[in-house]
Amino acid sequence: MSTPSRARLADIIRTRSFGRGEITLASGRKSDFYFNLKPTMLDPEGATLLAELSYDAIKDEKIDYIGGLEMGAVPLAGAIAQLSWMKGNPIAAFFVRKKPKEHGARLAVEGLAKGESLKGKRIVIVEDVTTTGGSAIKAIEAVKDAGGDVVMVLTMVDREEGASENFKEAGLTLRALYTATEFLRP
Repeated sequence: MSTPSRARLADIIRTRSFGRGEITLASGRKSDFYFNLKPTMLDPEGATLLAELSYDAIKDEKIDYIGGLEMGAVPLAGAIAQLSWMKGNPIAAFFVRKKPKEHGARLAVEGLAKGESLKGKRIVIVEDVTTTGGSAIKAIEAVKDAGGDVVMVLTMVDREEGASENFKEAGLTLRALYTATEFLRP
């Protein structure tokens, strides 16, 4: 998919969120490049383009909810939910805590109103950057525990380090807006 919006977003990611240098990933692996999508997700133009391209990737899937593991999924899910409302096809957002709070309602899944449930709902798990899929798996487990039906995982950038295969084994599709290869090419 090549569009002016996709090309512009790639430029923003390259400038604001992509870097070279040794880093330890959430998976524990070492890498000589990294993506920190927070600067893109919190940039007005970057947030708009991420929401636009993400919404376009899922709009025909009859999705009820979009969400994922805090923190990377929070700005994405919120922006996509807002755009879906504006497009007349509302998709509600939620997020999964890495660890339920020890006070208050002690919820693992946040963002649902009293009496609202994920049970029987079609859900997309969203991530900013996916390596092996471990963070998304945590969110998937919480959604399944809540009775939700995860229909796919949507990531902004697939580092192409095993996530697609791991999700396939779990019977899920990984859809990526970009792959790491696109940013590693000269």
